[in-house]
Amino acid sequence: MNRDFEDFAARAAPAIFVVLWSTGFIATKYVLYDADPLTYLAIRMTVVVGLMAVIVAIGRPRWPDRIGIAHSAVAGILVHGFYLGGTAIAIAHSIPAGLSALIPGLQPILTSTLANRWLGERVTPLQWTGLLLGLAGVVLILHNRPMSGEAGWGWLASGVSLVSITLGTLYQKRYCGQIDWRAGNLVQYIAVTAFFATGAWLFEDNAVHWTGEFVLALAWLAVVLSIGSIGLLYWLIRRRSAATSVASLFYLVPAVTAIMAYVLFGERLDTVAIAGMVACAAAVFLVNRRGRL
Repeated sequence: MNRDFEDFAARAAPAIFVVLWSTGFIATKYVLYDADPLTYLAIRMTVVVGLMAVIVAIGRPRWPDRIGIAHSAVAGILVHGFYLGGTAIAIAHSIPAGLSALIPGLQPILTSTLANRWLGERVTPLQWTGLLLGLAGVVLILHNRPMSGEAGWGWLASGVSLVSITLGTLYQKRYCGQIDWRAGNLVQYIAVTAFFATGAWLFEDNAVHWTGEFVLALAWLAVVLSIGSIGLLYWLIRRRSAATSVASLFYLVPAVTAIMAYVLFGERLDTVAIAGMVACAAAVFLVNRRGRL
């Protein structure tokens, strides 16, 4: 029975991850009504550090050595710091929630290229076909959407988030795979809390309106996203054989985010966008195929 449950969890984990990760774009839009991006992130990470400290105190995992701590801190700055900071700043500069998923949604293309050179993974012709199909799907999903607001800063921030999450995923796989996730995540969150707190102190006025909506969205982002989905991401990185396969899951995030944004914010969802979602689903299937051409 335990083996059956483990197999079921392994099959369900990618879909759960995509849904949870997509909610991050939506919840971020809510919290930014009441706080500046780096200020909100500093508060969020402070909460997460407290939660992870409790988990570590209960589980008493093996603590990494100095090199492991340094690697964890670097991975945390990449995966959480620049990625979350870039996404939040993009949304704060009036980039719609659906569009904020566009550039990070290109991660599989960049990951497959870097993984091929850095991790020695061979990307097959069939997988390259899937990666290109996914890129086309992302373009279809977000075609003709409004790009109002301070688009320049917003798109720059999104570009930073793309590079950061890509490098962070590869760095985590190469250098942190043997570190217990509880101890490693605590180190990462401590490092990124200092990172965001410094940025908020230097560049923002630190004003926060503690509305019910802000508190609920913050709680969701801290508990479900930073603890749940990040833990699930790292579990997938350890379990799945190639970084390209894990990265391909991010092709589904713009589609799921677009659906949520349509329901909650009225962002447009039409036939062409739906066709793009189908293309993304097909891309994930192709990238995860183990067969070679």
